Amino acid sequence: MIRLLRILGQQALYRFAQIGSATIMWSSALSNMPRRSDFPLFVSQMYVIGVKSLVLIVLSAFSIGAVLALQFYTQLARFGAETTVGVGVAMVLLRELGPVVTALLFAGRAGSAITAEIGLMNATDQLSSMEMMGVDPLRRIVAPRLWAGFFCMPMLALIFSAVGIWSSALVGVDWLGIESVGFWAGMLDNVEIWEDIGKGTVKSVVFGVIVTWIAVFQGYDSEPTSEGISSATTRTVIFSSVAVLTLDFFLTLVMYGDF
Repeated sequence: MIRLLRILGQQALYRFAQIGSATIMWSSALSNMPRRSDFPLFVSQMYVIGVKSLVLIVLSAFSIGAVLALQFYTQLARFGAETTVGVGVAMVLLRELGPVVTALLFAGRAGSAITAEIGLMNATDQLSSMEMMGVDPLRRIVAPRLWAGFFCMPMLALIFSAVGIWSSALVGVDWLGIESVGFWAGMLDNVEIWEDIGKGTVKSVVFGVIVTWIAVFQGYDSEPTSEGISSATTRTVIFSSVAVLTLDFFLTLVMYGDF
């Protein structure tokens, strides 16, 4: 029993130490706002993290929007309320599926790539070499990726929601025969700027901060071996997914809970 408590205590202290290290690294990196000389690095990471994720985001959004249109039409047709399909799809995408699914896809594609890239730099002593030459790795390597992740995630979430709504209209109006005017008019009348688009964007910003933070720290703190990089990449996807789903519950409770 004592041995078990000792192991649990050691693991708890190790996790708290990791959280402390990650917080220090995060605050230090964020203090390095992108300067004019760092702008090419920032733009490069925006391309790697954001633009290269567009194909995955668009394809996933198209499929999910089409499925949502089918599901809502099947359920609402029984009550003669087919014209509310657009409202349901828009609210679900803007409030929940847009930010959450985008964050999960972002963690799997961009987050794992960030971890693997920084982990490889750590394994090949590139980070140590920078420090020896007087170059701060937090400013040169970590900060551009953090800021790029913060900016890319909300834009990707909005693109996801827009493509999902378009694909649902394609299926609902052109295939299932829902009246086009009713589909779009109901959506425009019921979707609110702050309640739906604004709060969904806030969620995506929070998810972008968390996912990028986890990805960068796991790569920076990984063991300098192939097994260490592989484990760090796996931890990035797992920790990011759990963090996104957990935070989504609390953010939804705070934003939409009736207290």
